[in-house]
Amino acid sequence: MKDPRISQLAKNLINYSINIKPGENLLIEVFDSGLELASELISECYKAGGNPFVTIKSRKIMKDLIKGTNKEHMLAISSLEAERMKKMQAYIGIRGALNSSEWSDILENKLSIYMKNWSKPVHSDIRVPHTRWCIMRYPNNSMAQMAGMSTEKFEDFFFDVCCLDYSKMDKAMDPLKELMEKTDKVRITGKNTDLTFSIKGLPAIKCSGKVNIPDGEIFTAPVKDSVEGYITYNTPSEYQGYTYENIRLEFSKGKIVKATANDTERINKIFNTDEGARYVGEFAIGVNPYITKPMKDTLFDEKIMGSFHFTPGSSYDECPNGNKSAIHWDLVFIQTPEYGGGEIWFDDVLIRKDGRFVLKELECLNPENLK
Repeated sequence: MKDPRISQLAKNLINYSINIKPGENLLIEVFDSGLELASELISECYKAGGNPFVTIKSRKIMKDLIKGTNKEHMLAISSLEAERMKKMQAYIGIRGALNSSEWSDILENKLSIYMKNWSKPVHSDIRVPHTRWCIMRYPNNSMAQMAGMSTEKFEDFFFDVCCLDYSKMDKAMDPLKELMEKTDKVRITGKNTDLTFSIKGLPAIKCSGKVNIPDGEIFTAPVKDSVEGYITYNTPSEYQGYTYENIRLEFSKGKIVKATANDTERINKIFNTDEGARYVGEFAIGVNPYITKPMKDTLFDEKIMGSFHFTPGSSYDECPNGNKSAIHWDLVFIQTPEYGGGEIWFDDVLIRKDGRFVLKELECLNPENLK
């Protein structure tokens, strides 16, 4: 029996998130699981007058490709994928990984070859700036296990999060967007964390179900050389198959001058990918009312109510701070009381304390007002 929630999600994705128009091309890319959703997306795309294209990929097979690859091989693959991506007006990526650690045994130099010569030219250089795109997960046993939930409970959680009224959230974000765009100095405090930086002159972008599902953040970027201080992230982060914990970064003139974690050598190899990997490309505030704890999946964790993320690597074209890199690593800090609390200040005015907005005009973003 078909789950009606899948049909509703497909309708939301086609008609709200990417808003397919007659004659437009949509690439649906499925990783490991999510064929039921892909079928519904094809149907809804046709109803909207669009042309669906579908690719089904396996992270295990991709790993086998990457482990034996070289630069020329990756460029050959990416050139084919790039030509197809150039013909798309929209993209939906369904990432239902069966094993989040599948890539953990790929050598760092091979991952770097993949990131620089396949991922970046196809996705960072073409998909992100030139299509209307939406990246999402699909519930499966592996994700439920990562979240510490039964499969049934995780599916209920997933559809609550993904079928939220994002148009309501979009309107509620307007006061924070306006405030961020008037702000110069930001200060963030929390356990073993004290950061200052400027966001002067940079736009604030609302993320309300258009490019990610689940969604719920407003992002900008720090002035590239303005970041000072230190941060100790209090959520684990899975990156390229390995789970990092206790990540601590120290900044001077915008640059990460010291990085430690549960594997300090490994994390510094990531930050040595290129010059931009040691600068920050994004600062974002998470507001999704249904996501309250980390599950080692960035697409969910970066939206946690009461969190922010501070992202080493490339900035987005919508909010360019001049930093370019092959990496973009969303690292999350939760400021709710159970995670040690914390404060966000804009130009010496407290705007959020212990995960809750305290300014009257921002209270619409507190969780009870978004559900």
